[in-house]
Formats: sequence, C-alpha cells, structure tokens
Amino acid sequence: MSVNDPLGDMLTRIRNAQMRGKSKVRTPASKLRAWVLDVLQSEGYIRSYENVAGPTGLPEIEVSLKYYEGTPVIREIKRVSKPGRRVYMGVDEIPSVRQGLGVSIVSTSKGVMSDAAARSANVGGEVLCTVF
Repeated sequence: MSVNDPLGDMLTRIRNAQMRGKSKVRTPASKLRAWVLDVLQSEGYIRSYENVAGPTGLPEIEVSLKYYEGTPVIREIKRVSKPGRRVYMGVDEIPSVRQGLGVSIVSTSKGVMSDAAARSANVGGEVLCTVF
C-alpha cells in the first residue's frame, strides 16, 4: 500500500494506538521515521523502538508507547509540515509548544532534532511536527 505522507501515517498510528491503550504499535521502517522516533525517545515521550521484520518480510519499526498512571504521555501530536504545504522556519521563528512544555521536531541541515536543540545549534529548518 502506498502512503503519500509516511510521517503523518506514523503519527496517526501512534495516536490511534494510544487511544486504544495499546503498549506497542508497528509502522513501516524508514530513516525519517527512525530519526523522529529518536527525538521522541530522547525527550521521554516513548519508551523505545526497534527494527523488526514484518509478517511479509518487509522491515518495520515496533514502537513501545509510554503511559503514566494509565494515561498516555503524549497528549497531543500534530503534523505541521505536510507534503502539500511545507513549513520552513528560521532559528528565531521556531515555535515554542505550550510555553516550552511541549516540543517541536525540526528537520535541519544538521539532522532531525528538537526545537531546543535547533536553537542551541543556531539552525532552522522544516518543522515536521509538534508534541505535547
């Protein structure tokens, strides 16, 4: 099955799995998805992820979701830059999510990183998604 927005698909799978209270969710593997999951793991929004072989033999990523007292740690996860409308911002324009309680994930020339890391590295880029 062809997906036009692979990152949006992964975020929707995570959102849906958390609404159902699942502990793990699988998504097709790609480098961009792994880089975004690296940021989510370092910021403490997911437990971990690992590359596994799917039932058809294609590589997949299995994401272990994180809960606190029965409620999902990720309260809100939104795609900002979409295939039809890319959103690029300079280092001083990168949004702060909920006065710094959330995180924006930014794809920069130095890699995919959180908004705080992008500010400290003094680089801007494409704002992929926001997480709270």
